[in-house]
Amino acid sequence: MPPEKIEIFKSLNDWAEKNLLVLLKPVESCWQPNDFLPAPESEGFYDQVKELRERCKELSDEYFVVLVGDMITEEALPTYQTMLNTLDGVRDETGASLTSWAIWTRAWTAEENRHGDLLNKYLYLSGRVDMKQIEKTIQYLIGSGMDPKTENNPYLGFIYTSFQERATFISHGNTARLAKEHGDLKLAQICGIIASDEKRHETAYTKIVEKLFEIDPDGTVLALADMMKKKISMPAHLMFDGQDDNLFEHYSAVAQRIGVYTAKDYADILEFLVGRWNIEKLTGLSGEGRSAQDFVCGLPARIRRLEERAQARAKQLQASSVPFSWIFDRKLTV
Repeated sequence: MPPEKIEIFKSLNDWAEKNLLVLLKPVESCWQPNDFLPAPESEGFYDQVKELRERCKELSDEYFVVLVGDMITEEALPTYQTMLNTLDGVRDETGASLTSWAIWTRAWTAEENRHGDLLNKYLYLSGRVDMKQIEKTIQYLIGSGMDPKTENNPYLGFIYTSFQERATFISHGNTARLAKEHGDLKLAQICGIIASDEKRHETAYTKIVEKLFEIDPDGTVLALADMMKKKISMPAHLMFDGQDDNLFEHYSAVAQRIGVYTAKDYADILEFLVGRWNIEKLTGLSGEGRSAQDFVCGLPARIRRLEERAQARAKQLQASSVPFSWIFDRKLTV
């Protein structure tokens, strides 16, 4: 980024302390995975595990594939912290920097780390999934990294994280709803509390972008248009289990079919952010900025039209079934 843009973020260090760090929760008041799992030190541990497995019997293979995919996405957290630490002006320069931006990234990572831990242990205890195949997928994914197309640019980076935190809030919220519908209230509670973390993190990242619109509306709307032209790729889009070269597409198809995360959600998130940041009301933009404004404001409707056509074409195609190694190679319709 140009030096003057980097200076914007350095000048916002005090703002970040007052507006971001207050959204973090002290470790001593945070929930921990053990709060929601059978207590291994308890004499009733085996009975608690047995109860957990009984509850899981009512959940479908489709549900478990989506829950595994969500968990793997959370477990690839080292990659996401690495991505944030590529961003000019806000990276953690030493690994223990005391800037507000660096403190936020480390503490956000620590809060997020609990999500994968909790889901991983729950799935392990359920007995419904092939943990070795899941563990291989996690290792492949972290090794592959990700390409969010943020180009070391914090404008793009914080737009991306705003979108992704809302996407994970929606996904975990829907897995909570489905678990409740099938009688697993503990799993519903687990997915719900993870969703509430994601919502709080969404608040933080959207606040950052809101501040950028206040300081640099032209540069920020151009960045938003650039990010949306590239399309937001999901964090785990490079997932691979050693067998299925199209694993992410197959997992996404199942998530779409059971209503956990859909193409409609993608358009809804963009529409929400356009409203949250008052894009339509921006004034004083350059000609290029106004074009970007028009593009972004019209994009949700365009995405919906394209999706309707894609769904219509999909209905004309014969459904296929593919094996998922995560559920011992049982086949699901995609």
